[in-house]
Amino acid sequence: MSKKLSSEVTIGQQLENMRKDWDARARENARHYVDTSRTDWTDETFFASGEQQIAEDILTDTVNICQGKDPKQMRILEIGCGAGRLTRAFAKLFGEVHAVDISGEMVASAQKALAAFPNAHVYQNNGCDLSVIPNLEFDFAYSAIVFQHIPSREIIENYVREVNRLLRPAALFKFWVMGDPRAKSSPDETWVGVAFSDADAVAMADRCGFEARYRHGAGEQYFILWFFKKTEALAAR
Repeated sequence: MSKKLSSEVTIGQQLENMRKDWDARARENARHYVDTSRTDWTDETFFASGEQQIAEDILTDTVNICQGKDPKQMRILEIGCGAGRLTRAFAKLFGEVHAVDISGEMVASAQKALAAFPNAHVYQNNGCDLSVIPNLEFDFAYSAIVFQHIPSREIIENYVREVNRLLRPAALFKFWVMGDPRAKSSPDETWVGVAFSDADAVAMADRCGFEARYRHGAGEQYFILWFFKKTEALAAR
């Protein structure tokens, strides 16, 4: 992905900026930049916050996520795992977890946090695709407060397309994007991501082989999307 943007910043330059900035943030205070609500996270409080988010965003949505499957029989994918706050909670709930992050520093922290969980696998990726993930079929994919920091629609859409490649038909990709049109993003930004309208989200889903069945928070900072991979019958409509 070397396409030039209007400001002459290439996708490759954006990815390098993202990697460098997130490595620097991880060295400064990885847990704070994963969850900025505090700077003094302990192991106990940090991982408890991950358990709480999983309880609120996953356990309340098992009909869509599990679709009748036993979580222990499911293989799931997480994009932007950071220091493993959610990955660790996922590993307790699901049978197999694969997670990626662009920052080698964050990946090292996550791997340390997951040392006691052999069912969890963490990889450093290039920030725009999932080529580092084994070519397996996944039952669910998730990404929270990650795409909010990505300044490029092209990068985000490429991720969505890559998730579609790995998910089984009808499986859910639940993820968050920036929905606030007032967000001040720019091509060289690595903290405030590009905003999506509801129409943008629906169009992206269709281009990438998904049905945007549910959306919550359009126009707000946290715009949550439920993208279900189209089955052959639905795609043929």
